[in-house]
Formats: sequence, structure tokens, C-alpha cells
Amino acid sequence: MSQVSTEPDLLYTEEEEALRAAVRDLLTDRCAAADVIARGESATPHDPELWKALADGMGLAGLLVPEEHGGQGATHREAAVVLEELGRAVAPVPYLTSAVVATEALLARTTPEAAGLLTALASGRTVGVLAVALNTGPGGAHRTVRLENGALHGELTGIADAAAAHVLLVPADDGGLYAVDADAVTVTGQVCLDQTRPLARISFDGAPARLLTDDAPTAVRRALRAGAGLLASEQLGLADWALTETVRYLKERKQFNRPVGGFQALKHRLAQVWLEVVNTRAAARNAADALATGSADTDIAVAVAQSYAAPVAVHAAEEALQLHGGIGMTWEHPAHLYLKRAKADSIAYGTAGAHRTALAGLVDLQAP
Repeated sequence: MSQVSTEPDLLYTEEEEALRAAVRDLLTDRCAAADVIARGESATPHDPELWKALADGMGLAGLLVPEEHGGQGATHREAAVVLEELGRAVAPVPYLTSAVVATEALLARTTPEAAGLLTALASGRTVGVLAVALNTGPGGAHRTVRLENGALHGELTGIADAAAAHVLLVPADDGGLYAVDADAVTVTGQVCLDQTRPLARISFDGAPARLLTDDAPTAVRRALRAGAGLLASEQLGLADWALTETVRYLKERKQFNRPVGGFQALKHRLAQVWLEVVNTRAAARNAADALATGSADTDIAVAVAQSYAAPVAVHAAEEALQLHGGIGMTWEHPAHLYLKRAKADSIAYGTAGAHRTALAGLVDLQAP
């Protein structure tokens, strides 16, 4: 009798590669770097038309939603492939926050209210955001608002993509998770480094609330764990773009009548980034596979992925900017977009240090 292998599968399937090609083609046509830069200077950094094409046209908003709730019934592996490509393009869309984090919070317990909202999110025509600060990691403490007579009161800060949300998933002081319509609250933009994923302050002043689950801590932890695990795939895409574009540029840029990329010192720097990107791919794929299969080692896989991916993305983006020389420092070149996203991602859903601390406890390797 044959045994079923429990080893993680880090290779991409044919279906995943086909999905990658389709998403990359769309982003090539609809998400030019110059447009992303221009949007960052405007009052509406999100791209609603790109989101519509991804979510409604391609059905990507419902990848993690079961078919009975109107979704695609896919897994975190497919969502990870999408996030790799979104990271490569620094796409200004709320995919991670709505199609992953908010969706995972609803999947924690499918009450009738949550089921209806899942269907809405799967269609892509409704954007949902979990009202927990972006820097909160799985298991980390998060702020709540006060529930009084079926309405919410208080303020939450550092909420990513709140400006694009139609509905907010809000943890309250009674331990419940509530749905609140975005037009019932006041959303105020906050100063942030990465304009492609803006942060906001949300003020609740008697906002009507609908109960989604009475166990907000479980829903929030599940959502943040998936967010952290799949964020590694976005960071992988970002780092891979930085490496690929830098290699291409150094092959073309000449100094002393020879390609700059032929200089040994630069080769060593690029080789180091290549090694880091390869290792990040393994860690990110392992986390996505663990989330998809419900592995008992999911917490470990997510902690390993974020411990490694966050500093690699920052390093790759820094090298891209520096090795592009003077042009890399200009506003017109997209290198700054990637560095800003990498730096912002490095504190999203827990810092690398926080994940290393969590990992030490998970594998019983506490520091002396």
C-alpha cells in the first residue's frame, strides 16, 4: 500500500505557471511604472480599473473563497502566484488586504452574515479590509473599539487600504468581529512611506455594526497568519524584479567601453542577491504550501518565510537603486517604488525580528 507524501511541494504546477503568465500579461498592459508613480502623487493611489480587471475580469478576488460561496475554490498556492506578480509590478490594488486577509478572517467561521460578505468579496465588486494595524503580526496584540447598543465607538490607526474599502471587519471589546460599512465611518489618510498601499485612521462614532463571529481573536489570528505567509510571495516578486532589472541594466550600461556588469565586484553583489532570492522563493513557496494543505507546521513555515523574505526584499531593492547609479535616484525611475514597498512590507504583519522570536518558541530554541 502506497503512502501519501507529506513533504511540501515547492515546484510550480502547469496551472500555476499559466496563472502567472495571465496575470503578468495583464499587469504589463495595465500597470506601467509611470502610471503607478503618477497615482502615488494623486489623491487616489489605488487603481480601480486594474482592480476590476483582476478581481472581476479574471476572478482572482475569489481564489480563496469556496465555490459554494461564489469563489474559485483555489488554494493559497495560487494566491501566492498572483501576489508574486503583483509584487513585481508594485500594483496599487488591495489584493492582499481584501482577497487574502479579510477573506481569511471571514473563513474562520462562516456564519450567515460572514457567508454573504464572502460572496461579495469573491465577486471583487466589494473590497473588505480587516481593521487591524498593518504592523500587527499573527498572535500580536491589536486594538479594539467599544461596542455600545449595537454600534461601535473609538478610533483605529495604521489600517492599510482602508480608503479603498467598502466594508470594514472590526474587532470590538466584547470579543466579536463586526462588519461596518465604510460610509458609516470617517477615514483619514495618514502619512506613510508606501503610497501604493496607503494607511489610514478610522474613526467610529456610533457606526452600526453587524456581528460576523463572536470569536474575533481566532479570526484575526488566522487572517494575519495568512497575510504574513503570503506577503513573503509579494516580497519574492519584488526582489526578483529588482534583481532581473538590475542585471539587465548592468549589461547595457557601459563604462571604460565595457559593460558595467562585467566588473567582478558588481558580479559578487548580484550573485549574493541571486542566492537570497532563490532562498526566499523556497521559503515563500513552503509557507504557501503549508497554508494550502493545513500543515501542522504552518506557523513555523510562516515565521521562517517572513524572517527571511523581509530583509531580502529590502536588500534587493537597495542594490537595485544603488547599482542603477544616478538614474536609479530619479523620481521617474521606478526603483524608489520598490524600495518603499520593501521597507513598508518589512514591518507589515510583524517584523522579521518578531517572527524570529516567535519561531524560537515554536521550535524550542529560546535564547539563553
